[in-house]
Amino acid sequence: MTPPPRASAAPVSETAGPDDAHRLPSELICPPPTLFDGAEVRARIDAAAGPDADAAAIRAAAVLVLREVQGTARARIAAAFAERPRAARPTVSAYSWLTDRIVETVFALVIDRLHPRPNATAGERLAILAVGGYGRAEMAPHSDIDLLFLTPWKITGWAESVIESMLYILWDLRLKVGHASRTIPDCVRLGRADFTIRTALLEHRFLTGDGALGAELHETLWSELFSPESHGEYIAAKLEERAARHRKQGGQRYVVEPNVKEAKGGLRDLQTLFWIAKYVNHVQDAGDLVGLGTFTRDEFDSFVEAESFLLAVRCHLHLVTGRAMDQLTFDLQVETAARMGYVDKGGRRAVEHFMQDYFRHATRVGELTRILLTALEADHKKEAPPLEGLFRRRRKLRPGYAIRHNRLTVEDPEAFLADPVNLLRIFDEALRTGYLLHPDAMRLIAANLGRIDDGVRTTPEAIRIFFDMMLKHGNPDRALRRMNELGVLAAFLPEFEPIVAMMQFNMYHHYTVDEHTIQCLHHLSRIEAGELAEELPYCTRIAAGGGINRRVLHLALLLHDIGKGRDEDHSVLGARIARKVAPRLGLGRADAETVEWLVRYHLLMSDMAQKRDLSDPRTVRDFAKAVRTRKRLDMLFVLTVCDIRAVGPGTWNNWKAQLLRALYSETANALENGLEALNRETRGNEARRRLREALADWDGRALRVETGRHYPPYWQGLDTESHVAFARLLRDIDNDGIRLDIEEDRDRDATRICFAMADHPGIFSRLAGALALAGANVVDARTYTSKDGYATAVFWVQDGEGHPYDRDRIPRLRRIIDDTLRGEVIAREGLRDRDRIKKRERGFRVPTTIAFDNEGSEIYTIVEVDTRDRPGLLHDLTRVLAADNISIASAVIATYGEQVVDTFYVKDMFGLKLYSDNRQRTLERKLRAAIEDGARRAAAEPA
Repeated sequence: MTPPPRASAAPVSETAGPDDAHRLPSELICPPPTLFDGAEVRARIDAAAGPDADAAAIRAAAVLVLREVQGTARARIAAAFAERPRAARPTVSAYSWLTDRIVETVFALVIDRLHPRPNATAGERLAILAVGGYGRAEMAPHSDIDLLFLTPWKITGWAESVIESMLYILWDLRLKVGHASRTIPDCVRLGRADFTIRTALLEHRFLTGDGALGAELHETLWSELFSPESHGEYIAAKLEERAARHRKQGGQRYVVEPNVKEAKGGLRDLQTLFWIAKYVNHVQDAGDLVGLGTFTRDEFDSFVEAESFLLAVRCHLHLVTGRAMDQLTFDLQVETAARMGYVDKGGRRAVEHFMQDYFRHATRVGELTRILLTALEADHKKEAPPLEGLFRRRRKLRPGYAIRHNRLTVEDPEAFLADPVNLLRIFDEALRTGYLLHPDAMRLIAANLGRIDDGVRTTPEAIRIFFDMMLKHGNPDRALRRMNELGVLAAFLPEFEPIVAMMQFNMYHHYTVDEHTIQCLHHLSRIEAGELAEELPYCTRIAAGGGINRRVLHLALLLHDIGKGRDEDHSVLGARIARKVAPRLGLGRADAETVEWLVRYHLLMSDMAQKRDLSDPRTVRDFAKAVRTRKRLDMLFVLTVCDIRAVGPGTWNNWKAQLLRALYSETANALENGLEALNRETRGNEARRRLREALADWDGRALRVETGRHYPPYWQGLDTESHVAFARLLRDIDNDGIRLDIEEDRDRDATRICFAMADHPGIFSRLAGALALAGANVVDARTYTSKDGYATAVFWVQDGEGHPYDRDRIPRLRRIIDDTLRGEVIAREGLRDRDRIKKRERGFRVPTTIAFDNEGSEIYTIVEVDTRDRPGLLHDLTRVLAADNISIASAVIATYGEQVVDTFYVKDMFGLKLYSDNRQRTLERKLRAAIEDGARRAAAEPA
């Protein structure tokens, strides 16, 4: 039986025993007398109220004095925490200690002055206990205060009055109080029916009132409610609650805006671990689990370290926002990192170093949870997990391994360690048999990582096992993720260590770099298994064809982002790393060079597809020259698809798929049939032929008018469906007409909007402004002028969620576009209040780069603007181009979270490229000015 709870009438440091030494530190963040002097506070309240004051005056005096004392004390705690920004435990204990003193003072005042009881009966007893987080003496600045008012029998009128008066005072102090009034039988009955109530009672702590009643509750709970017979159901309930919480938070430990309290690896996981340990083992502190053999001393130290870090983060979040905020949003990550003393270094921002520490602690929390749960299985207090995988019967273990509680471990640790290659081999055995690793095995591995030295890294057997795990079993991510969490992956591949838990501070990447890498290999394994044949037919066909070197492709994916986090371009640095790693892992010269090339150019295909006009023959020609062989093209295509899909949910879509397939098909054709296959004239003739077939019901004259009114780029730049739409829009159009065709383009996951009207300067900018006003995100655009003076512009747009517009939203879209084009709405004015950057997104830094390329297209200058995205950016940029008498033939928009790359294919007013350096510098200056002006406008707070 655990000892009864101690009252907290004295400072925490005086009530803490050896059992909970780490939870209640020997000193608070501030000396207790500087926070609250009970005698002085009571004297001030009595003086303010006077001896003959009525209840209202006494309550008002109490609130006045306590509010001032509380405000001063909380300010001192916050100031002290700012000086020691990692001292979480002394800080949360100080907030709890201060709250204890306020509750005690209010209770004493109420029973002395408001509801005295000179002749108390046996039923007029009242104990006040803290429960939940407050019961743990663990309060962040804006945590709730959960109180249990305990009475011996049915609540009396006196107790009801005391409770009501206390709550009014506490509420007037602006404290968030959760409360319940119960008897001891009530607590037992409700705790049996509701696991949340049972957990709150598990953490009860006597505050003030009738101590005997508090002790009786403690004894009754441990004898009747927290009985050994209930261990199994309690564990099962808490684990199901944990699983549901993880699902709600996204199911991943490495989400970019984690909830410090509720997310996987967060504070609630540590609390769940402690609740289960306390319930089952009757411990008052996680430190007791060391004596019981559940945790080693190092594991317990990591528990304390993770808990302290997460508590510190939570306290900073509360203080920054002035409320109970637990979500580490992007803007709060920046501020919290600064408050905790992180600084920019090594080519990475302070916030990225901070979040890397956060994710490493979250990983450790997961390991501690697994260790505890396995210990419970060993004591038969929790069911062992089922066999992993789809095996109908267990595969026979190889010599040296054993199964304990349905998990894989080693028979003889000394014999196991005699061959350091076993530190890799056990992961292969786990994959082969489908078993999870036993924590004893995990501990053994983690304690002996130093045995994986250069000799092991170059041992042919170790290399074979490493590649077998990636190539042989079909689910390499499972082994690699566990190896990564235990440090084995970084030990075998030291170059991997810097990217472990490395967060990329942007809105594009959903995972840490190491998790993204492992996700890439997961997607590749699904492609190879044929699971994505319908969604990814090209990749599936390539993988099934057997023409690619799987070792090369898997290693290239493993290394493609290994250079991230340094000052240098990660592709260049990664290629240099690959040049050393590939030979070390036994690859021959040709294969090693291919790995190096894939790492160096792993972004090439994505950039060409998303940032260049694929209808321009030079785009495909240049890409084909860079790739050179069909095998490289195949591997780069599959690598690119895996890389994009592994960025996070929703990143891959039909638009990107269509772009990549088009580039792949055109390049494959050029590599097989020669670059002359990309001839402009041939493509134009074929486009006109397809249009005539699609408009077979038109008379010959009308067809000749349509096929003769456009210049060659029009025929090369659009598909047949767009040509048909424009033919119908242009038929019998007059100079004042503005015609639109809005259709969903399923192949591109976008809505296609075709405009036809008389051409005039700046029309592209007006169209971009109209679409921005409508809230449409432009992902691609083409504009052409016909020989008879009509503008034919087509925009592919998506809604705010990255999807085509629903049918019922298209009338509004059309109305806003019409109003803008007819001059009834001025886009620049209309965008002024909409072109704002959300507060949570203001911490991102996206440097602006502007590049001019006269080699990437035969007839256009390519202007590439890489900068911070915002709703009115495209409109601002195109206004600058129009004002400078520059015509836009096409615009390709590639968005990566908060970053956007707008690429324009342009000519000057004479139809020539922008060759002059002076002209380019002048235009760049004007574009930068527009970007900076828009950024200031976007960052301004709404009026």
